[in-house]
Amino acid sequence: MTNRLALFDCDGTLVDSQANICRSMEEAFVLGGLEAPTRPAIRRIIGLSVVEAIAALSPELDDARHRTLAEDYKSAFFRLRASGAMDEEPLFDGMIAALDALADSGWVLGVATGKSDRGLARILAHHGIADRFVTLQTADRHPSKPHPSMVELAMAEAGASPETTVMIGDTSYDMLMARAAGTSALGVAWGYHPAEELTSAGAHAIAETVAGLPAQMETL
Repeated sequence: MTNRLALFDCDGTLVDSQANICRSMEEAFVLGGLEAPTRPAIRRIIGLSVVEAIAALSPELDDARHRTLAEDYKSAFFRLRASGAMDEEPLFDGMIAALDALADSGWVLGVATGKSDRGLARILAHHGIADRFVTLQTADRHPSKPHPSMVELAMAEAGASPETTVMIGDTSYDMLMARAAGTSALGVAWGYHPAEELTSAGAHAIAETVAGLPAQMETL
């Protein structure tokens, strides 16, 4: 029997982490002697792997500079966390109940994120939800979204197929990744890209609220 896999993005879908990502990106650019991107611009690249995100924010720079800024971003993130200056990265309201409802309905759960292994593990442990997910895919082991590699390995690990998998995310990168992997694509309206952009990128449906997500999954 093939499992039904509900595969979640992390930032902007499970947790609201934009403040810390924006602050770390601003600091990395300033330390590099550059003008910091605006927060709307930074929110648009959340979900990409770090090098790809920085390349999207500064296309005029070369690859070597993108990689240097990526290391500056990681250093800034860890420095802010160590200093206690980070904001809370809360689960979106109602997410625990939604995860419970999906599991009770027979879905197995996974995560596919542009975060690192370390970053994802910290978030899941902080919220006490790590044991809910049977597969965890991160930027450490895959090309950046929207390449389908994360989804493909998640399906293999979860015993799912494209026909029984739904990628759940808040960005066009998630929708494009799902389409590339041949799975259903469910956009969420509480994240960092507007719903109309998710639809344009291939979302089969949009979950307007966290509470409504489990019922929406049964329509796909």
